[in-house]
Amino acid sequence: MKYIAFVLIGLSLLSCVSAKKYKELLSQQEACNEELNKYKSMALDYEGKYKEFKEKFDVLTKDADQLKKDTTRLGKELRDLQAEYDKMKEINDALEKKFKNLQQRGARENAVLTAELEAKNIELQRKEEELRQLEKELRAKEAALADREKRVQELEAMLKKQKDALRELKQKVLNALRGFEGKGITVEERDGKIYVSMEAKLLFASGSTTVDPEGKDAIVQLAKVLQEQSDLEIIVEGHTDTDPMKRSSHPKNNWELSVLRSTAVVEIMLDNSNMKAESISAAGRSEFHPVDPNDKAKNRRIEVIISPNLDEVFKMLNDVE
Repeated sequence: MKYIAFVLIGLSLLSCVSAKKYKELLSQQEACNEELNKYKSMALDYEGKYKEFKEKFDVLTKDADQLKKDTTRLGKELRDLQAEYDKMKEINDALEKKFKNLQQRGARENAVLTAELEAKNIELQRKEEELRQLEKELRAKEAALADREKRVQELEAMLKKQKDALRELKQKVLNALRGFEGKGITVEERDGKIYVSMEAKLLFASGSTTVDPEGKDAIVQLAKVLQEQSDLEIIVEGHTDTDPMKRSSHPKNNWELSVLRSTAVVEIMLDNSNMKAESISAAGRSEFHPVDPNDKAKNRRIEVIISPNLDEVFKMLNDVE
């Protein structure tokens, strides 16, 4: 009944309106239809933008170094989507107002606006759900980032601890070998390792693989320092000069000489300390790693390379990744 009365009143009003007024109303109706079509197009455009945001989000990487950047970008996308949501809400509010103003202009226009309003409400609900999902994902990214930063700090602390321990060990080695200053022993730290270099003149007679008493004393002093450390990896390298061996008995060449000399040093270290055999190894480098191509005496040497065991560091790096 209300609807029939509404139509009758509308018809009576239309009969009282001039043709000019009718054209005005018709023109306004067309303008409203155009505006509604524009809003429909905007709704499709926003849906496309949402799909684009979703694709961008899906390709976020799990790389540790990119997590902070991803989180920042996700926050920006969230703010952009919030701004779009606010704009959609503003449009929706305007449509509601326009709907109220046009209720008196006919059932046909009313039906169109009602459908448009319902579509906008559905779109708003979808945007709200997207916002909630993005907020949830952002919180998860932030939590992952906080955990990653904590692990990085732990790793930095561990590396600092190892660096300090290596510096302290170097000083202990220097103190232990102080009595051999000027006898061809050098101790230096580089690339996170300690290099103890002993010239062959302190350790061996020419062409020999038997360690002299004074050289043995230096090796024993070094071993007693190293036995106190449980997390070291030690390589003893033998080096020769370029002069070829001229003998038929062993050692027959510089390769063999360098290997036998390094092995002799390792045996002395193990026999005179509590060092674990699995933490030390011997290697022969022959003549191919000189420290000074013009100084054969320096090139004939034993190098004890001391490095910290990095298993825990690598494990933590894997955890961070």
